[in-house]
Amino acid sequence: MQQPVQKKLAFLFFLLTLLDVAGIAANIEMLHFVVKPLLIPALWLLLYFTRSAAPGKNVLLTGLIFSWLGDVFLLFEYKHPLFFIFGLLSFLTTHIFYIVYFLRIQSDKPSLLKKQPVLIALVLAYGITLVWQLYPHIEKELKLPVMIYAAVICSMLLCSLHIFLKVNKKAAACYLLGAGAFVFSDSLLAIKKFYAQHPADQPFAYAGVFIMLTYCIAQFFIIAGYTQQVDS
Repeated sequence: MQQPVQKKLAFLFFLLTLLDVAGIAANIEMLHFVVKPLLIPALWLLLYFTRSAAPGKNVLLTGLIFSWLGDVFLLFEYKHPLFFIFGLLSFLTTHIFYIVYFLRIQSDKPSLLKKQPVLIALVLAYGITLVWQLYPHIEKELKLPVMIYAAVICSMLLCSLHIFLKVNKKAAACYLLGAGAFVFSDSLLAIKKFYAQHPADQPFAYAGVFIMLTYCIAQFFIIAGYTQQVDS
């Protein structure tokens, strides 16, 4: 069960998410610039104050720090292309920490991927199809980094499927929802940045809103998975 401080921090995170999404939807750049850097610190504190002896907490906390760095770098990508690279590297590091966290979960229960190997093929097919569609639109110097990033984030999703049967049902659902939302959010971000480079070519309305909303959902549910695992 969540402690009072956790409930307050969860409420703060949801409030900040709504404010940030509203700022993006209404094109209020100042609101977005002020609120976005506060999102991950609220979630970091929520996890920090979770009382538990369960392993892996520090791994998740470190991953969130790199997420925060990625958020900040991407705020300034309009100033120089290097900020996008730094943001990409930061989130790549986050996913690696999440992969490490998932793989450190020990249980005698079988891996879902061993029981349902078709899931591996489906995730790989999704990642390959996404990169194949985006590849002609990606700048030459970014092709390899984007391919590596796609491989890592698909690996993170596969790891969440791997441990699905190794934790309680609530934690498993949270982990899978968080990992899936992260893949979806990053896919939307890649489509927005590389596939539709001009406003007139945007493939969907309010792209920024959906990207940020799914990103916040992803981060929250990955952390919620830990708290649900603790409470089991």
